[in-house]
Amino acid sequence: AAAGLSYVGAYVINTYKSYDNFLQDKYALLPAVIIICVAVVMFIIGLIGCCATFRESRVGLGLFLAIILVIFVAEVSAFVLGFVYREKVKTDVQGTMRSVFEKYDGKNPESTVVDYLQEQLHCCGVKNYSDWTTTQWFNSTGNNSVPQSCCQQEAKNCTGHLDQ
Repeated sequence: AAAGLSYVGAYVINTYKSYDNFLQDKYALLPAVIIICVAVVMFIIGLIGCCATFRESRVGLGLFLAIILVIFVAEVSAFVLGFVYREKVKTDVQGTMRSVFEKYDGKNPESTVVDYLQEQLHCCGVKNYSDWTTTQWFNSTGNNSVPQSCCQQEAKNCTGHLDQ
């Protein structure tokens, strides 16, 4: 379990590099760091449990049980907090995404991230393609089109016009 959690934490941190312009809050990596710390603690606790079982120590097994119960309570608390604050996180991320989309000009680093995100997730805009109609880039192009990264991969000769 510790190895699995370590992998998940490292994967989140590695993935963050691709989307760091959308997650301007420096605390966005906190869950990944916590996951890695929990993995280290789980490894240590697993060693304690194995040693206590091997030596058939009642005190060691009691300590192991107490630690497992504390971890269970912490997990339930984390789940409840995640459930309670999920809308706030969603709203914050969408607000940040809208500000990055507003800065889109097709050339700056934020534009590259937006194009990458839309191509990788096969999406267009924050919620849908109509989010582009309120951006400065949409109004400045004058041809009523969205970036070509919005085009579906199987579309031939896609120019980004809204009718496509």
